[in-house]
Amino acid sequence: MFPDKFIAHDYLDSHNAARKQVGVANMTWDNMLAAYAQSYANQRVSDCGLVHSNGPYGENLAKGTGTFTGTYAVSLWVAEKQNYNYNTNTCVSGCDCLHYTQMVWRDSVRVGCAKVQCNNGWWYVVCNYDPPGNYEGELPY
Repeated sequence: MFPDKFIAHDYLDSHNAARKQVGVANMTWDNMLAAYAQSYANQRVSDCGLVHSNGPYGENLAKGTGTFTGTYAVSLWVAEKQNYNYNTNTCVSGCDCLHYTQMVWRDSVRVGCAKVQCNNGWWYVVCNYDPPGNYEGELPY
């Protein structure tokens, strides 16, 4: 089950807006990655756990309640930009920034995302990236 084009564009447009801010080329939507994300999200329905699939792709996870949209999930990752120091290529001590760097990783050119509602009522979002990013010692852009 793939998201309709409108929902796919919510994810894609949000990613590409963040990439544009740092001069990185747009990503394209990939249905194979979306299917992989959907398959993994389906496995997390019972616990909504933010546990990575350890698959062959880069991966960002998020969860939330209410009207938790793909755009909102991506905005959580984009907000980590303030925790990233490009000059030292590190996250601010004690803060997350690797979701953000995966989103803007210059070599990650395809993305696919999915969302499920967990048994506890929360929403769970997975985005997968190909090729994966976040290689230690390499700058994202």
